[in-house]
Amino acid sequence: MDKHLFRHKGEFFLENGQSLHDIQITYHTAGKLNQTKDNVIWICHALTANSDVEEWWPNMVGEGLLFDPSKYFIVCANILGSCYGTTGPLSINPDKEEPYYNHFPLITIRDMVKAHELLLNHLEINNIFMLTGGSVGSFQALEWSISNPDLIKNLIFIASSAYASPWNIAINESQRLAIKADLSFGEKSEKAGLQGLKAARTIALLSYRNAKTYNKTQRDSDINKFNEFRSVSYQQYQGEKLARRFNAYSYYTITRSFDSHNVGRNRGGIEKALSGIKAKTLLIAISSDILFYPEEMKEIHKSIRNSQYIEIDSMYGHDGFLIETPQLTQVITDFIA
Repeated sequence: MDKHLFRHKGEFFLENGQSLHDIQITYHTAGKLNQTKDNVIWICHALTANSDVEEWWPNMVGEGLLFDPSKYFIVCANILGSCYGTTGPLSINPDKEEPYYNHFPLITIRDMVKAHELLLNHLEINNIFMLTGGSVGSFQALEWSISNPDLIKNLIFIASSAYASPWNIAINESQRLAIKADLSFGEKSEKAGLQGLKAARTIALLSYRNAKTYNKTQRDSDINKFNEFRSVSYQQYQGEKLARRFNAYSYYTITRSFDSHNVGRNRGGIEKALSGIKAKTLLIAISSDILFYPEEMKEIHKSIRNSQYIEIDSMYGHDGFLIETPQLTQVITDFIA
């Protein structure tokens, strides 16, 4: 995929009444927009991913794959608040002429979608053939399908929800508490809070997988050992891995954005908001997902008129949407066909 940068001049007003000045959005594309401009696949990425879909969603982008650049114009844009080239906590605050760090304003999912619609207009895209993304990516896709229902032809909603549940928010707050427990968090440095970020990531992982996954993949073969367990080294590795590529201020910001998700806010409730979706919709749940339970997605299915619900069987929990690519490809291909 090819990397690009879009700059929007002027004030960008946020849902909470604050504003950002001269925002920029990093995005990736693959393929070409056809003459009728009806071959766009727009992919919304999840919490700590970036706009290079090939990097984080294996075996999904490429010739002969689901997101085939020889057939489609594929777009993925990095979200506000991230640290991968879009305006976020490491961007310069024009009022202080230094990075925002922990003074970056609250960004909602609606703000993310509003920013990406500016990019959409810049690319002169009039409609989206397929809008998709897993987890927080589907937060954005669902919000966009409500705010601009005539834009989307097919919505593929994967392992997500119409709102951040108390369970979701509690997990996010535990992660933020871990970050704030790092005494370096608050310092004017992009390296601040990284030890806390490691701890936060290990908390998140417990909800991305589940007990069955850990008990199978991290089981020790030596029943006589009393330390140096596989699950310990796995958690440490995953914490280190995120800290090497991400930023604690961005993580803190985006988890608050996650908390803000509720498509029914100021729209008369969730059911009313969902009833306005015009896209042909496929809802894909993961059987073992403990972050967004299949029951939650069945409730969404009831409120979207032209929708189909499918449950993928996987032992990998929420992360199944990143792992079970053959199953995902099959059910999405059948739905589109």
